[in-house]
Amino acid sequence: MPKYAIGVDYGTESGRAVLVDVRNGRELASAVHKYGHGVIDRVIPGTSVRLAPDFALQDPQDYLEVLKRTIPAVLRAARVSADDVIGVGTDFTACTMLPIDENGTPLCMIPKWRNRPHAWIKLWKHHAAQPEADRLNRLAAQRKEPWLKLYGGKISSEWMIPKIMQIADEDPEIYRNAARFIEAADWIVLQMTGQERRNSCTAGYKAIWHKRHGYPSKAFFKALNPRMENVVEEKLSTDILPLGEKAGEITDAAARLTGLKAGTAVSVGNVDAHVTVPAAGITSTGKLLMIMGTSICHMVMGKKEQVVPGMCGVVEDGILPGFQGFEAGQSCVGDHFAWFTRNCVPEAYEKEARKRGITIHDLLVEKASRLRVGESGMVGLDWWNGNRSILVDVDLTGMMLGMNLLTRPEEIYRTLIEATAFGTYIIVENFHSHGVPIEELYAAGGLPERNGFLMQIYADVTNRPIKVARSAQAPAVGSAMFGAVAAGANRGGYASIFDAAKRMGGVKDKVFRPRAKEHKAYRRLFDEYVTLHDYFGRGNNDVMKRLKAIKADAVRGK
Repeated sequence: MPKYAIGVDYGTESGRAVLVDVRNGRELASAVHKYGHGVIDRVIPGTSVRLAPDFALQDPQDYLEVLKRTIPAVLRAARVSADDVIGVGTDFTACTMLPIDENGTPLCMIPKWRNRPHAWIKLWKHHAAQPEADRLNRLAAQRKEPWLKLYGGKISSEWMIPKIMQIADEDPEIYRNAARFIEAADWIVLQMTGQERRNSCTAGYKAIWHKRHGYPSKAFFKALNPRMENVVEEKLSTDILPLGEKAGEITDAAARLTGLKAGTAVSVGNVDAHVTVPAAGITSTGKLLMIMGTSICHMVMGKKEQVVPGMCGVVEDGILPGFQGFEAGQSCVGDHFAWFTRNCVPEAYEKEARKRGITIHDLLVEKASRLRVGESGMVGLDWWNGNRSILVDVDLTGMMLGMNLLTRPEEIYRTLIEATAFGTYIIVENFHSHGVPIEELYAAGGLPERNGFLMQIYADVTNRPIKVARSAQAPAVGSAMFGAVAAGANRGGYASIFDAAKRMGGVKDKVFRPRAKEHKAYRRLFDEYVTLHDYFGRGNNDVMKRLKAIKADAVRGK
């Protein structure tokens, strides 16, 4: 009798479940639920409380709705009995964190706290904790904290500790009343199993936890904010479980919510980017995976704990057991292109796309593909949502250089694509030059599935072949693989994620190969990109930050 696993992938705007045949990774059904509240960045739902700039919150009820709607849907669509589902795995964007009470209830779901912004989930792209991140980085550098170099020399405002600091700074009452601060990746597992089980991936990459040395010292946390001296013992956890571990089993309550059988194995939580690596069949070093969607996460494994400036982190066993897992990222990629099509495309182009029955993206790609490399005379900086790697600075903003009165929309669109490719090339070369070799690129996510033109540009820019994960829903498939590992070989699953990757992971036949002529032309543009990157990103000219400060003053009415 075939056995199945379910992977649930929580993204920025929606959650997705996929039902997978454990024997071969074949996907039998999938279902998507769009979050009812989406990204909350203006007003707290049901209130008149306006949010400050750079807030990005979410509603935990939306996450529960994903379980309630998508899991029963895939069971029905595939006509599979819950009795034959042996395991469930989940993954999340990160760091997406929330304060909970002693029962695991998010504070924002308690009426008393609902109108307090810091009671809500802080999404990964919540950037309002940048002042706290700056303070943390200054203090760590002054104290010569040894862990700082393992995060590229800077902790991002997107990570756990700056977000906790912001709560302690701006709403001490919420800080005091939070029994725990928890990653959404671990909170959803708590809802499914009734047990708090923290995973090593989010702890290592997002909360400054080290497998051998633990968290930073109490003295460091006290220096950040006296309220936080005992934050680890009181509001985090030192009980960290490795990836692939069984977190627990579906409870009776979770069974009623999802339609799964009580007792079904649940793996510890994971991060959407990291869980995708085995889904692409990657189980060795030298292969960098780009998870490409609204943003890009870059994942690669090495044998040694190398210091790479500007990386997001290196964590032992952070991707797969037995390897050092390196992470980098770009904060704005698909969002880049969506912003342009929403705000900058003339009506004539919209009419043409409608008349031909194609999307505006398809039309722009068609027109942009007719351009030669460099024909527009333009170059851009891909910082519409700040820079994650290698500058680690969310206060940087986007830039386009070279426009004139003859510039057409497709030229801008192509320049935006090229800017993101240049951003990836800087990351690849940064790893390569600091002892983490990159021979091949792999890609997964929505963009590789939809946009071959973009993928060819990335291959030409980076001068490396790019393979694409077999599944269009690779994060969910990766989570299902970990669900099969949590179930174990004796229940029809696998003894290790390496065994699962051999049978359930893989790539498509098509490979995007670099073209020598195009790469040579892109090298000239890339040199100009690097000049702008360093001039505006390394302190030579902080005009972007000054403009952002002027904007903040105007918003506050100063």
